[in-house]
Amino acid sequence: MACRLTQWTGKSRYPIHPKHLVQIEPPWYLEGIQAGDRVLALGCGNGQHVFKAAQKAKEVVGLDKDEKQLAIAQSLAEEKEVGKVKFLRADLEKGIKFKDNSFDKILALDVLEHLENRNQFLKEIKRLLKPKGLIFLAVPNRNTSWKKRQKRAGLNSYTDPDHKIEYSLGEIKKLLKDQGFKILSLEPIVYDTPWAGLIDLLGGFSLKLYRRLILWKKDKVENNIKESIGFRIKMCQLNTFSKHFFPDRQEKTDPGSE
Repeated sequence: MACRLTQWTGKSRYPIHPKHLVQIEPPWYLEGIQAGDRVLALGCGNGQHVFKAAQKAKEVVGLDKDEKQLAIAQSLAEEKEVGKVKFLRADLEKGIKFKDNSFDKILALDVLEHLENRNQFLKEIKRLLKPKGLIFLAVPNRNTSWKKRQKRAGLNSYTDPDHKIEYSLGEIKKLLKDQGFKILSLEPIVYDTPWAGLIDLLGGFSLKLYRRLILWKKDKVENNIKESIGFRIKMCQLNTFSKHFFPDRQEKTDPGSE
């Protein structure tokens, strides 16, 4: 509904979430993208992160299953006259048809929780990533105080009804380690509150008010990552990290070691 409101109130030609229409801070992944990079955006939707990554990258490819969202993305690309982006339809559950080591950076923002075959998806990411490449991942946190209260009341606490899973901080760290990734940084997003949906709806009416409320949510979560609505994770392949930063050290085989 918040997306539709931005269109109905004339803030956008298309239904776009208000978070993409206000500038709170530079996109958190943009600092890690270089001018010569080829970037893959998985689950790109209507292309908002694709356009932001294209501010720096040489080329950005966006993949999504939803043809309607891809059509919006393509229309926006033509309107913005962004020539270094490409949008393709792909079912991320069935593999990604690019050669090994095709991309310098990969964005997987709010997509992992929508998939059933998550382990295979993470293996595909590793296959597609170039040596010394980076992955930017965002996933929802299932263990905030508000979500715990919902679960105790017997309610579905997931942020989105399409989510197949949400993660605690420990669970996402373990999953990524088990899949052979090294976490380079892990940050909160915004504070989880019972009023999150209402705040998004208000954004459909007033972007100025929405911006103030999002800044409040960011300030409130700054020193309390466990109350964040989700986690932003920058990572690389574990073997790449070891070879790049410790070229003379043999990799440990103890599964409990870092």
